[in-house]
Amino acid sequence: MKVFVTGTSNGIGKAIAQKFLSCGHEVIGLDVQPATIKSANYSHIKTDIFSGELPEIEGIEILINNAGVQNSVRDIDVNLKGSIRVTEKYAFQQNIKSVLFIASASASTGAEFPEYSASKGGMVAYMKNVALRIAKFGATANSLSPGGVKTALNDHVMNDPTLWQQIMNETLLPKWAEPEEIAEWAYFMTIVNRSMTAQDILVDNGEQAKANFIW
Repeated sequence: MKVFVTGTSNGIGKAIAQKFLSCGHEVIGLDVQPATIKSANYSHIKTDIFSGELPEIEGIEILINNAGVQNSVRDIDVNLKGSIRVTEKYAFQQNIKSVLFIASASASTGAEFPEYSASKGGMVAYMKNVALRIAKFGATANSLSPGGVKTALNDHVMNDPTLWQQIMNETLLPKWAEPEEIAEWAYFMTIVNRSMTAQDILVDNGEQAKANFIW
């Protein structure tokens, strides 16, 4: 299939692109950074999803909105408005099979930076709007909301033993996901799944389910 993924130069987006490439799909990646993936089936577009030029691309079958920033002055612009811009340009056409948004556990808990949480919550709401409008093509639209993921974006807490232990105390398992695991979820939700749509899937190692019974 022809797969379009935003934010492919590192982290979750790169892992997602590599997963689809390993399964024989054609992947078009988009990022503000240069390409970090080398493959005959991979092509790279260097641009900003909010303010940059989005080229004409025909026949996209899978669209994955992953690009984002955290605790910047642009969280709403990039994470929410940028994802909307990409989706409105590429998703609503006859070849589309599935659209996936990489949201965040904070979309439902609010337990993160204010504008980041708002941007991801808005993404989940927009996903449901997309699902309503894209159903006429027989396509699905869903969002995936990871909790903590081991990426460079989270080095600040991963490299601080005190903060890391506090985080681990807040999860049931206790651990964080690897980017490759999130990529497996993305693959399942867009390629294997054909019947689930308009749903947000939480993958947070039980952080929201953490509860202590006091008697």
